[in-house]
Amino acid sequence: MKAYKEMSREELLSLKDELEKQFADAKGKGLKLDMSRGKPGLEQLDMTMDIMDVLDSKADMRCEQGVDTRNYGLMDGISEAKHLMSDMMGGIPAENVIVYGNSSLSIMYDTISRCVTHGVLGSTPWCKLDKVKFLCPAPGYDRHFSITELFGIEMITIPMTSEGPDMDLVEKYVSEDPAVKGIWCVPKYSNPQGITYSDETVRRFAALKPAAEDFRIFWDNAYSIHDLYEEDRDDLLEILSECEKAGNPDIVYEFSSLSKVTFSGAGIAAFAASKKNVEETKKFMAVMTIGYDKINQLRHVRYFKNVEGLKAHMQKHAAILRPKFEAVLRVLDKELEGLGIGEWTRPCGGYFISFEAMEGCAKAIVEKCKEAGVVMTGAGATFPYGKDPKDSNIRIAPTFPNSEELAAAADLFVLCVKLVSVEKILAAF
Repeated sequence: MKAYKEMSREELLSLKDELEKQFADAKGKGLKLDMSRGKPGLEQLDMTMDIMDVLDSKADMRCEQGVDTRNYGLMDGISEAKHLMSDMMGGIPAENVIVYGNSSLSIMYDTISRCVTHGVLGSTPWCKLDKVKFLCPAPGYDRHFSITELFGIEMITIPMTSEGPDMDLVEKYVSEDPAVKGIWCVPKYSNPQGITYSDETVRRFAALKPAAEDFRIFWDNAYSIHDLYEEDRDDLLEILSECEKAGNPDIVYEFSSLSKVTFSGAGIAAFAASKKNVEETKKFMAVMTIGYDKINQLRHVRYFKNVEGLKAHMQKHAAILRPKFEAVLRVLDKELEGLGIGEWTRPCGGYFISFEAMEGCAKAIVEKCKEAGVVMTGAGATFPYGKDPKDSNIRIAPTFPNSEELAAAADLFVLCVKLVSVEKILAAF
């Protein structure tokens, strides 16, 4: 297949005419498809419906500590839920875990908010400082960036490499600038590239020497068990123990949840950190809440029983998701390989495929898709302030559509990539 940049102007104009006809046909189909968020599909949600049968009106509602989960108490979560989440996060001691409600994002928001209003372990509240900065590996998770932007925290883009964030830059910023107070991380199957941080990267994080005593790594371990391939899964070094070894036990806050394991709106979420960080968090929780939904915690523990039950359940998810990822990748390979107008990741897990279009084309591609009835994540969303400096990154979320919808969406996407790329190259003639 001839690369577009090797074509003559006449060849490109002829190709553009053909692509425009195909695009007009696609628009005429009246598609209404959504690939904008990494949501589980209906089949995944249906697969977990039997969790609702675990507790009924005759169930013993006491947890292993003897507390009635229908009542007040155990603000930081029932013991068996803490053990389940600690095992899922790589064997963190259960006493270092707090179990919340359904959303890890709300824990992250609350943690940032607390740092802003009250500081970290007795340090000056961020709201009283002249400048607060946060490092943001990008492409990254748009909702992370939304939180720091909301609080007026200056965001600094850190490029991603195949082993995680550019650690030379991270170490430089963290060690030299006391205004740098944190960094967002999705360390396993990163959103959107599907990169898992190497052991060296994790150890370099653990060994950071911050200029700010209140610097924290916000370790959003959202996809810790979201492997697509049992025989080819990524392994992530457990960071809390590495921080302990490096003499930095307090430097990290870890977050995780079962949002895409059971129900996105009704899972359980957890926070893990050092003893000092956990005790400080509990002090604020005691004012904020009398406790989260312990019945839901009990339901999840009795359903999965242990981390092996969790992993077995995730293999069922993988059996549903793997064909979807592979279907999109087949279309990308077949239609775009060798054209020189895009590159894409091949993740072993997580919820996204990251696509790099020609520079200056991402917004136009996403707009073309929308025009023909397929909604993608907004171009630029994977960068701080929604500004992709190259206007090239597009996040593909293949999980929600059914197979028929996914095939139509993938075909339209590659058509839009081709059309916008041709127009871009022609404009340079």
